[in-house]
Amino acid sequence: MDYAATTPVRPEVLEIMTPYFSDLFGNPSSLHSFGREARAALIEARGGVAAAFGVTPEEIYFTSGGTESDNAAIKGVAYANRNKGKHIITSRVEHPAIISTCKFLKKEGFEITYLPVDAAGVVDPEDVRRALRKDTVLVTIMFANNEVGTIEPIEEIGLIAAEAGVYFHTDAVQAVGSVPIDLSRLKVDLLSSSAHKFYGPKGVGILFMRKGTRFVPLMHGGEQENRRRAGTENVAGAVGYAAALRLALEEMDERNARLISMRDRLIAGITERIKYSRLNGHPTRRLPNNINVTIDYIEGESMLLNLDLKGIAASTGSACSSGSLEPSHVLLAMGCKHEEAHGSLRFTLGRHNTDEDVDYVLDVLPEIVAKLRAMSPLYEG
Repeated sequence: MDYAATTPVRPEVLEIMTPYFSDLFGNPSSLHSFGREARAALIEARGGVAAAFGVTPEEIYFTSGGTESDNAAIKGVAYANRNKGKHIITSRVEHPAIISTCKFLKKEGFEITYLPVDAAGVVDPEDVRRALRKDTVLVTIMFANNEVGTIEPIEEIGLIAAEAGVYFHTDAVQAVGSVPIDLSRLKVDLLSSSAHKFYGPKGVGILFMRKGTRFVPLMHGGEQENRRRAGTENVAGAVGYAAALRLALEEMDERNARLISMRDRLIAGITERIKYSRLNGHPTRRLPNNINVTIDYIEGESMLLNLDLKGIAASTGSACSSGSLEPSHVLLAMGCKHEEAHGSLRFTLGRHNTDEDVDYVLDVLPEIVAKLRAMSPLYEG
């Protein structure tokens, strides 16, 4: 139950990818038949991804994943538009790939405004409006939070940024494949995504960049990706991304109905069976597979280790920052105390989970909590 960290590659996707590791191994920049075969596959994959988002193929750029896409989007727009200004707006609950990039740009002379969120982790669009300045060059707000699952008001924020003539980027790594995203309608200029979050391969993602966006490439070298991202393209990865996205969208309604049913049953079961436990994030405006709870008086890491001994994989937040001993910056921004943030637990469901899995967690977790609380000096019965 840690599908937000990563997902297994679907067998159908792997089957489609396999020939491009061996038989169809050509470099898509080569002019001979091997290269032309690879280029045709790359063109088809780009077209499929573009159609899924409602944009043109020329607006889709393949990358190595969400982190590269986030870095490229923020640095690319910031450097290309620094003559206009050096002000960037983001939120306090962004993924480390966004926060770390903004910290880097601050050292480069840019000014960063970090917007607060409410107790459910939601950014107020009016806060975006109030933060805009004449020298603002970019707004970057995530589509859905990777830790607590809250879905942000992207449509409203995009309209506000567009009215001000400011570029808007969204990190949609957790959202793509889980919620509908129509870029022909949304006022989003740049969007980041990664295939391994929806049963595609690791090491490949996309950056959507609307036509006309002023941008300085992160990667320099050859003329691949329309001179926006140098380096020999990962053809197998691109083919895998497109196939995984197509399958995710085809099955979205049926899959989400099943995940939401299990999600809500798990939330209700935990909060009813375990005293001093509560849901983190928005109660309804959240990803269909995300359950993030705080369980008072014990540490999330202790719960994780005990769950793992019972054959249950979960997390205390983002896999990208699990090596840190600091409490979740997302939960702190939502108003949780340090000790409460340390007691958070995240379950994220996937296509292989069953109702029996939910039952098993609801049987095991209360016993683990009771055992750990019995050893906790913070718990007084």
